[in-house]
Amino acid sequence: MVDIKEIKSIKLAPFTLMSSAVSSILAFIGALLYLILFSILGAFMPTFGASLAWLGVAMVIILPISAFFIGIATNFYSAFVYNKLVPRLGGVKLGMEGSDVAEIPILNFALILAAIETIWAFIIGLFLAAAMTPLTSFLSSLIPVMSQAIANATNTTGTPLPTGDIVGAIGVFGALFLIIGLPIIVFVVGFIGHALAAFFYNAIATKVAKIKLEFAAVSGSTFELKTIPVVPVALAVAVVMTIFGLIMGLINLISLSAQGFAVAGIMVLIYDIVMYFVQYFIIAALAAFFYNFLVPRIGGIELDLE
Repeated sequence: MVDIKEIKSIKLAPFTLMSSAVSSILAFIGALLYLILFSILGAFMPTFGASLAWLGVAMVIILPISAFFIGIATNFYSAFVYNKLVPRLGGVKLGMEGSDVAEIPILNFALILAAIETIWAFIIGLFLAAAMTPLTSFLSSLIPVMSQAIANATNTTGTPLPTGDIVGAIGVFGALFLIIGLPIIVFVVGFIGHALAAFFYNAIATKVAKIKLEFAAVSGSTFELKTIPVVPVALAVAVVMTIFGLIMGLINLISLSAQGFAVAGIMVLIYDIVMYFVQYFIIAALAAFFYNFLVPRIGGIELDLE
C-alpha cells in the first residue's frame, strides 16, 4: 500500500552542507577529467602543453572550491524558499512503499520546483537588467553624438539616424523581458519538464527500478535521510533522463531528415539515447555514493515528513 508523505520543510543547515559537499566532490572529479584531457591534448600540442597543464591544475583547485561556496548560497536559499512556499503551494509528495518511492504525485512536484526556479530566474533577470540598463542608456546618448561627429567629419548633410533611440528602446524591452518574460518562460518550461519527469518515473522508471530512501526518525515528524541505495537511484534517474534523450534525439532526427541527412539523424538519435543513460547513471550513482559516504561524517539531510 502506498503511503503518501509530504515534505513539509527542509532543515536548512544539513541540506546546505550535504548538497554543497556532494557538488564539490563531483566538481573535483570533473576537474580531474579535464586535467587528464588537457594532459592528452598537451602531448599532441607541445607548444601549448605547459599552459594546458597549468589550466588543468587550476581547474582542480578552483572548480571544487567554487562549487562548494556557490552551493552554500544557492542550496541554502533554495531550501529557504521551499520552506516559505510549502504553506502556499504544498510540498513535494512521495508515495512510499517501505523505503521505495513508488510514486511521485505530479502536480505538487512540478509546481513547487518550477516556482523555486522562477524566483531564481527573477533574481538573475533583475540583476542582469540592472547591469544592462546603464549601459544601453549610455550608448543611446553616445551614438547620436558619434553620428553627428562622423557627419561633420565627412561633410555629409542630413539629420543623423535616431539610432540612440533604438538602442534605448532595446534596453527597455530587454530589461522588461529579463524581469517579466524570463521568469514566465522558466516557470512554463520548468513546470512541463518536472511534470514529465514525474510522469516518466511513475509510468516507466518504476517498472525498472524504484528510488529507495532509507530514513531514520530524529524527533516528532523530523526524519534524517540515512542512506540512498546507489543502483536503484542511478537506474531510475537514468531511465527518466534517457526518455528525455529519446525525445531530443527524435527532434534532431526529424530536423536532420528534413534537410536530407536521415542517416546522421539516426546516429544522433542513438548517441542521445546512449549518452543520456550513461551520463545520468554515473552522475546519480556518484551522488548517492558520496552522500552515503558523508552521512556518518557530517550528518544527512533532515526533512519534516507528514
